[in-house]
Amino acid sequence: MPTKRRFLPRLGSPGYHIMLTAVAIFILGPLGGISAAFMNFSIGFFVGGQVLAGILGSTVTLPYGPEGKHGANYLQTMASSVAGMCGMAVLVQAMSWLGIPQPPMWQLVLYFLCIGMFGVGVGMLYTPIVVDRMQLAYPSGFAVANILRALTDKDLLKRSVIKLGGGLAAGFLGGLASLNVAWCGAIGLSTSTFGAGMIVGARLALSGLVLGLVGAACKPMLVHVGWLGPDDPFRKIGFIIALGMILGAALLDVSLLLVQAARRLRDTKPAEGNGAEDWKNVNQFRLILWIVFWATALVVVGHVALGQPLPYLLVAVALSFVFVLINGIAAGISDSNPISSAFVLTVFILAGMGLRDPKVGLMCAAILLIACSEGGDMQQDRSTGWRLGTNRIVQFRYQVIGITMGAFLSVLLAKVFMSAYPVLKIDQFSHHVEGAKDWQSAMTYKFVGALRGITQPGGGHIMTALVIGVSIGLVTEILRKRLSKSVGYQKFIKSGKRGWVVDFLVDAVFLPSPYASSFGGFVELNTLYWWAGGGVISSLYDGWMARRKAKRTATTDAELPSDMSAMSLIGGGLIAGDSLAALAVGIAGLIATVFH
Repeated sequence: MPTKRRFLPRLGSPGYHIMLTAVAIFILGPLGGISAAFMNFSIGFFVGGQVLAGILGSTVTLPYGPEGKHGANYLQTMASSVAGMCGMAVLVQAMSWLGIPQPPMWQLVLYFLCIGMFGVGVGMLYTPIVVDRMQLAYPSGFAVANILRALTDKDLLKRSVIKLGGGLAAGFLGGLASLNVAWCGAIGLSTSTFGAGMIVGARLALSGLVLGLVGAACKPMLVHVGWLGPDDPFRKIGFIIALGMILGAALLDVSLLLVQAARRLRDTKPAEGNGAEDWKNVNQFRLILWIVFWATALVVVGHVALGQPLPYLLVAVALSFVFVLINGIAAGISDSNPISSAFVLTVFILAGMGLRDPKVGLMCAAILLIACSEGGDMQQDRSTGWRLGTNRIVQFRYQVIGITMGAFLSVLLAKVFMSAYPVLKIDQFSHHVEGAKDWQSAMTYKFVGALRGITQPGGGHIMTALVIGVSIGLVTEILRKRLSKSVGYQKFIKSGKRGWVVDFLVDAVFLPSPYASSFGGFVELNTLYWWAGGGVISSLYDGWMARRKAKRTATTDAELPSDMSAMSLIGGGLIAGDSLAALAVGIAGLIATVFH
């Protein structure tokens, strides 16, 4: 054994797996989980922790050489499962907004655990279809596979960690400043929002700002027709329009995806040979028993412990089999897992069955939210494993351990954040909340508003706004797809600078993606300015680097995959640092209160 590994456990030994589990559970998982929960509380969406966990995990497995890629894959699988579950902490916040007496912590943890375990089982059930047979791209999974292969290069790993660490330090300092320095708070400094904008780029970030500005311009008219009160923010009705835009675009995209999936399933030939490779083999009988057990468990816990009506729970479980496949296909082709759409569509279906209690709608639709999130994550991780040849059963076990930790940590983080920052408990949908500019909680706002507007009678203008949004989303997506298929337009936008400018304006301002622009309906303008600023800075830097690359044969980022570019790494670090600053200040405040 090489000297550099003499203090490390043997590759594949029990000690090796104990080491990986400890690192993922106690370091990488909580880091990603804190970031995910913070992002959902502060902005309203979260960035998966696969890239961050893959890079940091590779620092652990680097001494093992090329074979260390499987260990790093196990690490990112477990850590991203923890992060994905922690993002569900907003469900606890939604209970507070809806006035639901919060159940004992153990009941919520058990309910979330049952849904997560059920979701990964369904996700694994569809893996042979979406990964092996259809061979969908899963762009994020592909990026993580490239990262794990590339990070056997010590120099590449060192540069990546430096960028992440620099972003984390800047995010931590910026987070402390925004919470403690008056002028930083006055300008609404948010390094996490700025970092998220850096990750998505100018086109997506500016499209959200455009909708926010249009909404602000239309507010007097909306007040005049009675859709808003004089002091209400645009997002009180804008989120319904934005939800409709997502649903309208998803209606077209899912239909096209299902047609495309059916063709691929029909045309793709099975791999040669009678049996699958050992690393692919999964005991289907045990997998089905797993799904049945956890589906039964979540229905029993939901009905007996949480008092939810049995018919709605059973319908939500049945819908999970449909949406985990649909969302998995969407993520595999477009890298977008529309979990919010699954949640809202479930509420529509339950409302059609007679649901009028938003509290019941939240708890039952939560099954779809968590199952689609974890099931899609399962399939994405399997796509990474498919490219690396990582053992599926072992990877499944790592994900299960991650979900167990994540279920507990999600409820714990919700309590910690909401105790440290009481503003998170106040219903922003029904009240104008002072001091909430740093805590937009757009996902919570979306869920609570949809439940109140859709499940209660007398919300005629809500349904009108929803129809308007669906129409905008559907028409916009049709036009965007027509342009993408137009040979003349594609030739024009590639013809030079004028074509690029026209394409940018169409993509970011005049005909933006409904998925991207809808963000402007969920948060306030101040947040959108930081979001757009990060996107513009990121795109300007990337353009400058591209021009440098054109002038010489090599640049600093030449070998990096797109998910490891300087801007994406620094942006991820900013998010993690800001979340850690908020957590540190919150815990310090709690301790001071206890010992006061």
